[in-house]
Amino acid sequence: MDYAWRCDVISFKHAVLTTVLLIIGTFAAQAQYAPAPVAQPPGQPAASAAEVQQMQLKLQELQTKLDALNQQAGQIAPLKDKLDKAVQTTDSLSKSVKETEETASTAAKKYTEVKDATSLSINISWTLITGFLVMFMQAGFAMVETGFTRSKNVAHTMMMNFMVYSLGMLGFWVCGFAFQFGGTGGDLSVSTVSTLGNNVGTMLNSELGFGTKDKPFGLIGNAGYFLTTYDPGIFTLFLFQMVFMDTAATIPTGSMAERWKFLPFSIFSFCVGAFIYPIFGNWVWGGGWLAAMGKNWGIGHGHVDFAGSSVVHMVGGVMALVGAWWLGPRIGKYNADGTPNPIPGHNIPMALVGTFILAFGWFGFNPGSTLASTDVQIGVIATNTMLASAAGACSAMIIAWIRIGKPDPSLSANGMLAGLVAITAPCAFVDAWAAVLLGALAGWIMYVSVFFVEEKLKIDDPVGAISVHFANGAWGVLSLGIFANGRYGDTWNGVPGNVSGICTWVNGVWTPDFKQLLAEFIGMSVNIIYVSSITLLVLFILEKAFGNRTSAETEMEGLDGPEMGALGYNNTP
Repeated sequence: MDYAWRCDVISFKHAVLTTVLLIIGTFAAQAQYAPAPVAQPPGQPAASAAEVQQMQLKLQELQTKLDALNQQAGQIAPLKDKLDKAVQTTDSLSKSVKETEETASTAAKKYTEVKDATSLSINISWTLITGFLVMFMQAGFAMVETGFTRSKNVAHTMMMNFMVYSLGMLGFWVCGFAFQFGGTGGDLSVSTVSTLGNNVGTMLNSELGFGTKDKPFGLIGNAGYFLTTYDPGIFTLFLFQMVFMDTAATIPTGSMAERWKFLPFSIFSFCVGAFIYPIFGNWVWGGGWLAAMGKNWGIGHGHVDFAGSSVVHMVGGVMALVGAWWLGPRIGKYNADGTPNPIPGHNIPMALVGTFILAFGWFGFNPGSTLASTDVQIGVIATNTMLASAAGACSAMIIAWIRIGKPDPSLSANGMLAGLVAITAPCAFVDAWAAVLLGALAGWIMYVSVFFVEEKLKIDDPVGAISVHFANGAWGVLSLGIFANGRYGDTWNGVPGNVSGICTWVNGVWTPDFKQLLAEFIGMSVNIIYVSSITLLVLFILEKAFGNRTSAETEMEGLDGPEMGALGYNNTP
């Protein structure tokens, strides 16, 4: 720009001087070559020879300056050409820069699209694989329950574990999934599943309830019936959540084993998948009112349950408690004075192998609940899960060894399962020492609960499902309110800040959140009230329609022949 300015100034001077010279030159020429002097008007003197000479000198001086300006103009002309070329080059470069910026913007957008697509693919793969692990837990449940029951009922027990998967799945497909997650993207939900794609929230956006977006009170989802919402992310979510439902539906088959008719069992299992399990699941995982307690009323982060201590295990455990109470004890379990008689399982090795399968599947159960392999917290979750299971097994074994003089295998196995159930809710929120401690306490709670249920409540639970899943499901959610360390869970259920409990320390300062424990207690209480009520209602209807318990003759003979038409073990050569 400086060169251009200089060129413009010199051009202007050149033009001015040229004009002046032309005027003066014309005047001088007229003065020098005039043919005869002209009489001057009166009062105006004639120009003298000195003045003419002075004007000629002035003209020569101006001519010299004009020559200098012409020389400068000649020197600047190439510079002006270069400047023009530079301007053209600058314009070209500006255009190139703009094109480059547009290309970079397009590339950045494409990179983001590829990154999002890659993350989505990885998250879907992760969720499916962990879902497959949870599905394989069904084999573990089947072996544990069958091993802890008598040989005359193994076909019936195994068949319940086999068919609950299919029956519950169809109920979940018809309406259960819609009830649980049909409103996850709606205005009345506080938690949207985002890791499996935007369509999850966009298509599952109808939550029934009341309140506003700022103060939501969701009750039940209303989209996704029969899985008509065609989307890979939604289908993945269905599969993963279905196997969780199946876990809850399987738990009552253990406490009600050896005396439950297969027809009412089949209908009950369908009902678990269709509405018993999904409604409470909506309140906690579907963004419903229990999850919204933090946003609405400032009660911690609402009811937090990372992987299902309450949503899965307490739901199954309460159903197991109510169902076993409804059916009554097995024939021969109690003496006339009310004292219990042991009824040993027929195959302890089978039960222990089943326990190992369950422990392995739990690595899908808890870490998989991130629904995202991109969440590096999965390392913490998996390790805490493993530590709690070990502490639970060791705790139960030691207590049994002290109390009954032997390291009872069945109690040790249930101790491991108790530790796994308890860590399921807080696994992402606690330190390793807390995982070991709460797992050890879970083994003790299981042991105390087994004898309390059997001796005080007079409820016959052949496999210890009530003590493992109900008692320790409750302990699991309460332990989250106690041990959450404040290092994970920012914006959980729409509440800013990480999830904290009573034992939270930040930078050496005790920063407890007593309200989180209150939220866990409220969720636990609602679980007991809701699940027990709906279970009683379903069992009452089934009792009136078919009767729930087998006849005394069938029970004494064994359920395999009369109920299944096939013996689990054929001892005939």
